[in-house]
Amino acid sequence: MRSFLFVGDSMTIGCPGDFTWRYRMWQHLEATLHGAYRIVGPRTALYDPATAAPISHAYGADDFPAAARRHLAGWGEGWLHMAPAIRAAVTGSGADTVLVSLGLIDLGFYTNATQTAANLDLFLAEARAANPHVRIAIHPVIPNVRAERDAAFAAECERFNELLAKTVAHRDEARSPLVLATPHPTYDIRTDTYDGTHPGPTGEHKLAAAFADAMHQAWELGGAYSLNHAFA
Repeated sequence: MRSFLFVGDSMTIGCPGDFTWRYRMWQHLEATLHGAYRIVGPRTALYDPATAAPISHAYGADDFPAAARRHLAGWGEGWLHMAPAIRAAVTGSGADTVLVSLGLIDLGFYTNATQTAANLDLFLAEARAANPHVRIAIHPVIPNVRAERDAAFAAECERFNELLAKTVAHRDEARSPLVLATPHPTYDIRTDTYDGTHPGPTGEHKLAAAFADAMHQAWELGGAYSLNHAFA
């Protein structure tokens, strides 16, 4: 049985009323793995802007089971924060498949592309120390509205994505495979987010699709994600 751990920043943890792309992935796993999986992680809550704390459980979908809400995601957290936390999370949860969407917050507030790539390296080492056979799928950084007005920030996003691709290629191992998810070709921050950064319903589906298709193509795990069905 596969054990999935979702790792991310504000785009992954979500806010009250959000479905989250984690919910969309749960729906996909239900349809393609037919119960032969579990979702794991040390956290379950959404981030509540009113209290500036991850204490909300007001998900947009009432049918999202409590057990499937588990994750390792945090508002304002990036590779810098998750690299020291991933070993304990994998050890404690028994995760064998990790889906990661990180980097925007690092580049925006904490570290440049080179420093962020170093934290990516640490994350991979720590995850593999916890489980030498762990599989990891990573989504590139999606530049947000800030990149449209801040050329230096846009350049750091582009540079990190280049370093990320090289790291995945160089650090891939047969016993612990890595895959770089391909951002959905129609993802548009103007229509797929509600504020130029955080995904709305269509963006959630497209993030889930990127991970699902990467796992299906690289590892023959699950199935292809049907956006036509998702938007019906």
